[in-house]
Amino acid sequence: MRDSDCKTMMNNSSDCREILQIITSCNNIAHKRRDKPSAGEVCSLSREERRRRRRATQKYRTAHATRERIRVEAFNVAFAELRKLLPTLPPDKKLSKIEILRLAICYIAYLNHVLEA
Repeated sequence: MRDSDCKTMMNNSSDCREILQIITSCNNIAHKRRDKPSAGEVCSLSREERRRRRRATQKYRTAHATRERIRVEAFNVAFAELRKLLPTLPPDKKLSKIEILRLAICYIAYLNHVLEA
């Protein structure tokens, strides 16, 4: 479309109203599709929207919570095994995870020093 055509079209107010109505109706249709596609329509959701909807289901949340619980349990078992290998006074002293890591670093440095001497 040329600039002169656009100016002529803009001067004609009925054409402007018509164009605005078409644009508005197209926008409304696009928003309706994003909110809830009807059963017969092809789902044209973005990847992120599909991911959000999938994550919102109870089945997904339950499965995710189970996976996370297993991961945390494995993490805690690994810390318990590491804790058993570290010398402390008293031997049954309760240590936080950060204390276990710091003590392990110091103990490894000490063993390395012993090997070098």
